[in-house]
Amino acid sequence: MAANRLRTALTMLGIVIGIASVVLLLAIGDSMQRFIGKELQQLGTNMLYVFPGGDRTTAQRARAGAVPSLSTMDAAALNELPSLTGAAPALQGSFKLSAGNESANSQVLGVTPAMFKIRNWKLDQGNLFSEADVRASSRMVVIGQKVADQFFYKTDPLGRYIRIENVAFQVIGVLAGEGKQIDGSDIAELVLVPITAASANLIKMPFPQNVHYIAAQGRPDMSLKEAEEDIKETLRARHRIRLDDPDDFRLQNIASFAETANKISAGVALLLGLIGAISLLVGGIGIMNIMLVSVTERTREIGIRMAIGARPGAVLLQFLAESVVICVAGGLVGVLIAMGGAAAITSTGKFDVFLTFQGVLVACGFATAVGVFFGFYPARRASRLLPVDCLRYE
Repeated sequence: MAANRLRTALTMLGIVIGIASVVLLLAIGDSMQRFIGKELQQLGTNMLYVFPGGDRTTAQRARAGAVPSLSTMDAAALNELPSLTGAAPALQGSFKLSAGNESANSQVLGVTPAMFKIRNWKLDQGNLFSEADVRASSRMVVIGQKVADQFFYKTDPLGRYIRIENVAFQVIGVLAGEGKQIDGSDIAELVLVPITAASANLIKMPFPQNVHYIAAQGRPDMSLKEAEEDIKETLRARHRIRLDDPDDFRLQNIASFAETANKISAGVALLLGLIGAISLLVGGIGIMNIMLVSVTERTREIGIRMAIGARPGAVLLQFLAESVVICVAGGLVGVLIAMGGAAAITSTGKFDVFLTFQGVLVACGFATAVGVFFGFYPARRASRLLPVDCLRYE
């Protein structure tokens, strides 16, 4: 190996790339799983969302003259279920916001005070609207921090007015924190108004009591499945759905999202690992090729060693050891490169990638296995050469 350093380095290059790819891609896949899990945890894994319209029943019920819908009365009925800590209706729509010279389009949610408790939304300043404000359809709004910064930069937003589609709403509170919501929006970008004010001034529904969805939170000491069954039973009874007819609503829970997301991210991690393994396989084939060339070039050396007493097993171990050393050394360099790649990705601040000790251990073990597997055939071929033939070799 020392006599042909350039060739050894080039041979090692395939293993370096392969191991670096495997370790980095597996780390990215693992980090992706943790990232998705963290994001879903923020949304609340005991949250249930009910939407109008079944998967395959909308057309059937429309033909029958019944339009699938949810109402504030459905939310009130669900709020009484012992398996839930609460349920709250919501309306949503995209509207133009303006204040002073600033204007922007944003999602506006019409909610009740119960939604703040269910979604664990906290206030940074000001107050929430009350049930009395909901009953009075008061034109007041609670905004996220980014909205406050955009429309009331370096000024106190409380008591000021923001126009939503030219309807003035008074700012009474500013939400604390930031983070993604189930609909993809950020909590810092939320614009929340009383659901009755949204219905009266912004969002027109077929019936005043209709809502876009109902959010519910399962009790921590009870099974989420039990809460789902309670919701289905209650809504089917309220909507007078016959025993054999399908639901006219869809029920989704964050836990199922988390399970699906984990399966997808595990599949992506496996796919990324396989892509890296293919690189490693190509590197291993390169090592076998170079080791075969090395055996041919060193035929006389092998003959001399065997002539002075070296056993075939010793020759086999010599070439096998050279193959393993190349692979392990290449593997360590590949791990260092992967660590650099992970640090570079993490430094962007958008996605944290960490190499685990287990991943490094697997990479080193895999590199050793590649060295043994692809080095065995050339080593075995060298050990089976006859000393006389080797000494005659030119």
